Amino acid sequence: MFQIQTPQTLQPTYLPTTSFHHYRRRRRPTAAFRLSPSFSATLTLTNKNPSIQSLCKKGQLKQAIHLLSHEQNPSQHTYELLIKSCAHKKSTQDAFTVHRNLIDNGFDQDPFLATKLIDMYYELDSIEHARQVFDEITQRTIYVWNAIFRALSLSGYGEEVLNLYWRMNRIGMPSDRFTYTYALKACVVSESKLSSPWRGKEIHAHILRHGYESHVHIMTTLVDMYAKFGCVEDANLVFSSMPVKNLVSWSAMIACFAKNGRPFEALELFHEMMVESGDVLPNSVTMVSVLQACAALSALEQGKLIHGYILRKGLDSILPVMSALVTMYARCGALELGLNVFNQMGKRDVVSWNSLISSYGIHGLGLKALEVFKEMVRLGVSPSPITFVSVLGACSHSGLVDEGKLLFDSMVKEHKIHPTVEHYACMVDLLGRANRLGEAAKIISDMRDEPGPKVWGSLLGSCRIHCNVELGERASRSLFELEPTNAGNYVLLADIYAEAKMWDEVKRVKKLLEAKGLQKVSGCSWIEVKRKIYSLSSVDELNPQIELIHALLVKLSKEMMEKGYVPETKVVLYDLETEEKERIVLGHSEKLAVAFGLINCSKGETIRITKNLRLCEDCHTFTKFISKFTNREIMVRDINRFHHFRDGECSCRDYW
Repeated sequence: MFQIQTPQTLQPTYLPTTSFHHYRRRRRPTAAFRLSPSFSATLTLTNKNPSIQSLCKKGQLKQAIHLLSHEQNPSQHTYELLIKSCAHKKSTQDAFTVHRNLIDNGFDQDPFLATKLIDMYYELDSIEHARQVFDEITQRTIYVWNAIFRALSLSGYGEEVLNLYWRMNRIGMPSDRFTYTYALKACVVSESKLSSPWRGKEIHAHILRHGYESHVHIMTTLVDMYAKFGCVEDANLVFSSMPVKNLVSWSAMIACFAKNGRPFEALELFHEMMVESGDVLPNSVTMVSVLQACAALSALEQGKLIHGYILRKGLDSILPVMSALVTMYARCGALELGLNVFNQMGKRDVVSWNSLISSYGIHGLGLKALEVFKEMVRLGVSPSPITFVSVLGACSHSGLVDEGKLLFDSMVKEHKIHPTVEHYACMVDLLGRANRLGEAAKIISDMRDEPGPKVWGSLLGSCRIHCNVELGERASRSLFELEPTNAGNYVLLADIYAEAKMWDEVKRVKKLLEAKGLQKVSGCSWIEVKRKIYSLSSVDELNPQIELIHALLVKLSKEMMEKGYVPETKVVLYDLETEEKERIVLGHSEKLAVAFGLINCSKGETIRITKNLRLCEDCHTFTKFISKFTNREIMVRDINRFHHFRDGECSCRDYW
């Protein structure tokens, strides 16, 4: 409901004060008559419909509207072209004029033009006006429903789409492939995130019930919906059951694996696609997901092969692909190669700059990240909120507290970016790592927004580093309420108690974990050897070299202890004898990966390892000794950053 102004006024009024019908002056004949151009032509000797249509096609909207005021019998096609022209020109004022004229000429109940009006108002960011068109038309064919579904879902009103979908079902209106597609997309943008996966499953049931399971576009959207909610198995089940798969289907499933912590499966599916899918060739979207999977596994050799394919297929001019390449090389430990890709880019956007900033950040090169940030701003590229997350993270890993605080202040003052929860989490991490826990706690208490799990998690992690029991308990209480099923928070609190030798409290937290049926995430490490990726964990005894690996670790441990290595057994959350604790820490997955690399990598080759958790203190010390003892360069990327071990030293300078 809103006002349409008279032709004499220049500015549109957006206040929802009245209906379009307030302006109707007369009714035209029935739809059967007004849809006939020949009939319209007989009513006037000065038929201007062809001229109006021609002007619209030439982009001369103002002239077309001027002629419209002199045409007594505009046709349906004339209005269609006028509506499209208003959307193309982004002219709300002209849209109001055309819409008013349409009503005056009796086309307000035309379902076809209603869909065009809804589309137009979506393009003009006037979703309220789109709603009004839908509300006021009585002849709602499926096309009108689909038009409002599209406008609302693309505008982020998922909850409203779902409510309309159930309403449509109640009145017996049959859905088509577009209806199901928009309803599934609405689940993803719905405000009710907790219930949306279940409603998506209900829509999935409707799709199967009405025989649309063979429609590739619907099933691909279904895969994407499940992927967005992290329902990887559901997505894979849908994908596997599809009788026909197109490029979008393959890309959606590869992205689902890559973005939900299943990089192995992402690469396997990509190879399957290349071998079995015939004429289906990957596009830029596919390659971005594949590069993300390579990055997650530190699969440098695989990444180089993908880079070669990108060059051969001419995808190196696409910005998202090149930005993903920069990130992939950096996360595989080949920072220089990533920098080369960045320097060769003929065009860069803010995402490209963010990739380079975050690359320096995860390698602990905070000052370089700051230099890149300043260069980006100097060249006129406006930083995004993600830019500040990247550069603040870089400051945190390098202990650049003062620089980080200045950057945080500049977000609002210079760049007009309001800090989000992610930015506050970065600041808490920055201060907490530097053992300025009081300042970190004050930032949380001064927040206008409610601190979320990321903010409290940053504080708890810092308390774990510096063994601050009081603040750790405060942070964990909030986290237990916000994330009752996240076992990692309980483990961090138990780590703090263990460091403080508060064994009764350690037992209490472990009982809480057991009572809630939660399990600690098992440590897992990956290593690439001769273009193959191997996974190692402390509970995996299936590796054919496992006995050889354990024997080598025991041998190296004894020899290093003679050179001064002392196992740091405080990471073991059990009150056990020292010898038993040493046996446990010797079985950590990153140590297994190091030994596997020493056995299988060529002499002098850099050993590259990825760990799914934070590197523990003992593994950090152990790997420093190994790098010197075996004269090897070893790179370990944990969940936070890179550690470059060389000649008994680490690039983090024991600050991580």
